[in-house]
Amino acid sequence: MDEVHVVTCFLRNHGEVLLLRRSDAVGSYAGQWGAVSGHAEGDPDAMAREEIAEETGLADAVTLRRGGAPFDVVDAERGARWIVHPFLFEVDDRTVEPNDETAEYEWVHPTAILRRETVPDLWASYDRVRPTVEAVREDRDHGSAWLSIRALEILRDEAGVRTWGEGSGGWDAVAAIARDLRDARPSMPVVANRVNRVMARADRSPAAVEHIAREGLEAAFAADGGAAEHAAELLPDRIATLSRSGTVRTAIERADPEAVLVAQSRPGGEGVGVAEELAGERDVTIAADADLAWAIHEWESGAVIVGADAIRPDGGVLNKAGTRSAALAAAHEGVPVLVAAAADKVDADGEREIESVDPGRIYDGTADLTVRSPLFDVTPPELVDAICTDRGVLEPEDIEAVAAEHRANAEWEDRLNS
Repeated sequence: MDEVHVVTCFLRNHGEVLLLRRSDAVGSYAGQWGAVSGHAEGDPDAMAREEIAEETGLADAVTLRRGGAPFDVVDAERGARWIVHPFLFEVDDRTVEPNDETAEYEWVHPTAILRRETVPDLWASYDRVRPTVEAVREDRDHGSAWLSIRALEILRDEAGVRTWGEGSGGWDAVAAIARDLRDARPSMPVVANRVNRVMARADRSPAAVEHIAREGLEAAFAADGGAAEHAAELLPDRIATLSRSGTVRTAIERADPEAVLVAQSRPGGEGVGVAEELAGERDVTIAADADLAWAIHEWESGAVIVGADAIRPDGGVLNKAGTRSAALAAAHEGVPVLVAAAADKVDADGEREIESVDPGRIYDGTADLTVRSPLFDVTPPELVDAICTDRGVLEPEDIEAVAAEHRANAEWEDRLNS
């Protein structure tokens, strides 16, 4: 039996993946649905990008998110043993330019794989690279909105497997995953809020969870865009920011200010990547965190805009450490502080714990001392001039009303067990 190494590449955009139906021009599995695929002689990583370029024209638009462990697929009828190397790429463009190996293509929720005639073990390939609860729990590189999207994808996929695939446990297994996701990032209520909303509407049905999670993904993308739109309307020509927020990034792109000041945002240094992404079409300055307060004055920032990992019921904002200092400096200079975040980031009770990073990233010496390494801090409401959400600029009474909605959704398990 011949042994052939192949790559299977899933391209993800807005929670959906690209599937290609193989044409009669290919030598195997014509008419069946697959992902971007091809032989992987020598270097599977390099071949993955080469196949993406050949089959979609999207090579310059993809970012590798995860590579999965290779596994065997035996096709006794064809006398072949495929060694499959799965990959997951994020792509920011859906404009596909297929070659003659593809008869048609679709962007679909991955659970559609379970309901289609596909190349052998296509779901097994996706299963090795799809988001996991552990990845959400351990991720320190992405913001809370991004992680909430991954949480909804996990919930959708787990429910889909139990509806259309061979997953066991039914509702109880899906509910257990929902609880794990709800508790994965205690500093990020948007993860719990979006999971709770799905479960509150699902009525003990995995099929309903899959469907509602798909709706939740669409709503989440729209919410983040709406918050960015409201924030963009308030941005002047010179703005300062810190950390990484997809909503803030979108607001900046829509407002198109003349100049942006970005703090490094250590210890993760997320601001460096943001500054690089914003550079080119506008004047971008990167500042050390310790310099940000002085830079807001000397650089003459017209506003400070930040995201939020949580908005407390009283209007306080939990965000990357350094936000409070920036807000204090802005208040001293008479510069407005704007928060751009979906209303799903409103905390139901305001009692979130503040996560810390590895103390070794702050100090790895041998002296007998205590290390403070909080990942977030809290900016009090009196230092925040506007909280811009998909529901508009929220006043204090609006924030409490949203918190009440989230509290009601969080009771899904009690209602179903009563």
